[in-house]
Amino acid sequence: MMLEWGRASGFGVGCDVYTEPTEALVIHANAPLTPAGRLRLARCVVQDGWSLRRAAERFQVSVSTVKRWADRLRELGEAGMVDRSSRPRTSPGRTPTRTERRIVKVRVLRRWWPDRIASHLGLVASTVHRVLVRYRLTRLTRLTRLTRLDRATGRVVRRYEHAEPGDLVHVDIKKPGNIPDGGGHRVHGRQVGGRNSQRTVTTGRNAYRNPLIGYGFLHNAVDDHSRLAYTEILPDETSQTATAFWGRAQLFFRTNGITVKRVLTRQRLLLPLPALARHPRHRRITHKRTRPYRPQTNGKVERFNRTLLDEWAYARPYLSEAERRAELPHWLHTYNHHRGHTALKGLPPASRVPNLTGQYT
Repeated sequence: MMLEWGRASGFGVGCDVYTEPTEALVIHANAPLTPAGRLRLARCVVQDGWSLRRAAERFQVSVSTVKRWADRLRELGEAGMVDRSSRPRTSPGRTPTRTERRIVKVRVLRRWWPDRIASHLGLVASTVHRVLVRYRLTRLTRLTRLTRLDRATGRVVRRYEHAEPGDLVHVDIKKPGNIPDGGGHRVHGRQVGGRNSQRTVTTGRNAYRNPLIGYGFLHNAVDDHSRLAYTEILPDETSQTATAFWGRAQLFFRTNGITVKRVLTRQRLLLPLPALARHPRHRRITHKRTRPYRPQTNGKVERFNRTLLDEWAYARPYLSEAERRAELPHWLHTYNHHRGHTALKGLPPASRVPNLTGQYT
């Protein structure tokens, strides 16, 4: 691209003025002058003695624009013809540095997303996201403009939610390993954690003479509409244990005014609901199972399992399994009554429960 410049007769000797260009070179769509045009405009005023109004009429700009570029030429020379940064000298409304450090600390240590961090720190989600972008700590997921893609298949995730509490309850079992007395490898490392495992009183040892610390079987039930959760730590996942858990989960939901209509479990979960159909409480419950090799069908309780592990089981270093289990009722109460949920627009699951305090029995 080239600009055509020439000497205009009658406008003073030695003044380069702008004539119609073959192809205009502009910085953006609405820029009337390029840096080169600003320089020529300012020279007409500073060096050739043009008046501000005469230069404004010739270059088709305002008088204030001519004065601005002429003053910058006198003050800074040719270097003053480039655009300045629009960033303000001071930003009184910017997030304080201390708050930014808290956001980064929670993001790195707990790996929470902006909505969860904002709910925890009492901030706005957009503010948290802007800070994470500034420090390059945003979540790396593939997103379209309006939907989220499944990581495994690359297809658009189809989200659903039942209209009323109790329309569907998700049930699943998670098996985190027990913590040896004195703390495991997450606290002390492999060497010290191994010694603590050897000293812990267990029921037996494997072929390598290592103690069998065992697992804690977390039986979880989550309501699809309200996300209200009920959890117990039980010694196994047999049919009798799962059946007894479901009876207590039924009582929990009924106490909170939720009548369960359908229950969704994975294929191999031993929950013999047909055998419970003789009981009046279970007579109208429909038992549904997930598709084989498709845990996403039971995604709400699977996501609850992940939250349970991140925010309770592995949230801090515990020195014994008993200490960790003692924290579960408190965390579950926080989850149901105080912790903001993204799917509920930042409200806790209790906000969707019809009989939270038992006043409508």
